[in-house]
Amino acid sequence: MKKWKELKDIYKGMILIVLSAFCFALMNMFVHLSGDLPVFQKSFFRNFIALIIAVSALIKEKAPIKIEKSAIMPLFLRSLMGTLGILCNFYALDRLDLADASILNKMSPFFVIIFSIIILKEEIKLPQLLFVLGALVGALFVVKPSFTNTSTVPAFIALTGGICAGFAYTMVRLLGIHGVKGKLIVAVFSGFSCIVTLPWVIIYFKPMTIAQLTILILAGVSAAGGQFTITAAYTYAPARDVSVYDYTQIIFAAALGFLVFGQIPDLLSWIGYIIIASMAVLMFVYNRRKLIRSE
Repeated sequence: MKKWKELKDIYKGMILIVLSAFCFALMNMFVHLSGDLPVFQKSFFRNFIALIIAVSALIKEKAPIKIEKSAIMPLFLRSLMGTLGILCNFYALDRLDLADASILNKMSPFFVIIFSIIILKEEIKLPQLLFVLGALVGALFVVKPSFTNTSTVPAFIALTGGICAGFAYTMVRLLGIHGVKGKLIVAVFSGFSCIVTLPWVIIYFKPMTIAQLTILILAGVSAAGGQFTITAAYTYAPARDVSVYDYTQIIFAAALGFLVFGQIPDLLSWIGYIIIASMAVLMFVYNRRKLIRSE
């Protein structure tokens, strides 16, 4: 009975992760579609919409909000690193193909493992370490580093965004251990991001057309959907069981990039996608076998 419940929770987590991947792919598409607007301005509107939705959900719930003292620092770090991750991601989205920016940002599950070792004191086996290193090799195929490649800097910034996101999701996992609700995590993170980016928005504000404003609102709605579903997914099941499905965003991003922008990734990028996705699948299989053997 316990195994069946655990399996059901894993299935729920898988579905939620795929939904979050689709939502974040939509968000990236809308951000890319919004045109030549400052990164801080795009980030503010993305998070402001998510803040409204999260706060509305908390008000509707009418439950008292309690935050343990031990959860304050993880909440702050989740918000800070999440904000940096978004800014890096949005910067890259303006300068890279949708699929390239998405896959580099989706290095986050591997960095979750690294930060879990450091912060949560989780152990890592040699195969897991090799999978992480393999994924980094795959990222190099996407980045294609060279002194003449104009996309090298944006690609490394996108990868930095993935590192920040990995740290942020490690904090989400830690907050889940402290029993902090997903709605509250989203609300605090979105509010923090809005406060941090607001001064830059005021200084560098660029007038928007109605179409651009509408697109940014849609980006915010998509982002809120992604935040709620990925936070819920990690409450149902551990990352080792469901994080691999986060890589479905690669498929969604490539499809949207082709359908909306006519973007076709080059051969090296496809090799990078395959390597990273393969490492994710191998990580998933290894962790599942490890879990079964321990029972």
